[in-house]
Amino acid sequence: MRKVRGFLAIVLLTGLLGACADNEKTVGQLDVAVFVPGMVAGSPIYEMLVAGATQAVSEVPNATLKIIEAGYNQAEWLDKLTALAETAEFELIVSSNPALPDLCARVAADYPEQRFFIADAYLAGNPAIHTVLYNQQEQGYMIGYLAALYTKELGGPPVVGLIAAQSYPTLDRLIRPGFLAGLQAVDPAFQIEYREIGNWYDAAKAAELAAAIYDSGAQVILPIAGSAGQGVVATAVERDRKVVWFDGSGYQLAPNVVIGCADLAQDRLVYERVKQLLEGDDQLYGQAAIVSVREDYILFDPDGEGYRALSPSVRQQQENALQALAAGQPDFLLTDF
Repeated sequence: MRKVRGFLAIVLLTGLLGACADNEKTVGQLDVAVFVPGMVAGSPIYEMLVAGATQAVSEVPNATLKIIEAGYNQAEWLDKLTALAETAEFELIVSSNPALPDLCARVAADYPEQRFFIADAYLAGNPAIHTVLYNQQEQGYMIGYLAALYTKELGGPPVVGLIAAQSYPTLDRLIRPGFLAGLQAVDPAFQIEYREIGNWYDAAKAAELAAAIYDSGAQVILPIAGSAGQGVVATAVERDRKVVWFDGSGYQLAPNVVIGCADLAQDRLVYERVKQLLEGDDQLYGQAAIVSVREDYILFDPDGEGYRALSPSVRQQQENALQALAAGQPDFLLTDF
């Protein structure tokens, strides 16, 4: 299991303008803000975001780091980003969320000297912003394949649940189609039973939706729901059903219930890109990159009790599928988004 590196420093800013009014910079000082559109704790993607930025800053002389947790209210994110840029304190604002590039572009229009790096997102052509998108068709495929293998061996109906926090372009155009492709690579009869929570934190609502899907006969659910996904896990425990997990290792949530994790090397990606930017690689701004399983940015984590408990046949078929995917079979080549 990949372990997220520990934080070197975390400063939670609730009053952005007041909290950012630090002393004057020293010559050559590089200040980095990590803007978390949510909360760090309980969100593997944001834990990895902070860990990667922390390591990069620790290796660059005269660089400093602050962490800003913006909370779950998306209506407040633009104002908080604007307030952060208005301080003119930070050379670089780092974040991770598909919704952030458009907000950052609006801020950059008013503060053209501000620079942004956004992981797990895509926006090309803005000279103030560098983005990197994961090809999550591949991520959806690898975990869908496993969910279908398990269900088929068990003799259950050809249906697997997907509970999302909300609809968003990466989910609709990459994750969900990739997940379905993985299911149907095992058996074309498989379909997705899809539900939406409406936010990223309501574990009780997620548990309610999971109960309905499990009670309809599904054996496995994939939650794409942030901290709300723990409600799906709780329901799976109650009903002796299974969960497949996204964006971080979920095995520790319920070792006998979570049977597979499709992970992102977000900490590595953020570390690499932030360090490049801090070391002066300004050519990255304006570019939108896409990374994939071939560069080991999308991974399957086999290091869990739930996965090891699967039959040798299921594990061997899954490992064969992962090797084929890394070799481009099927080929989910993505050049823009």
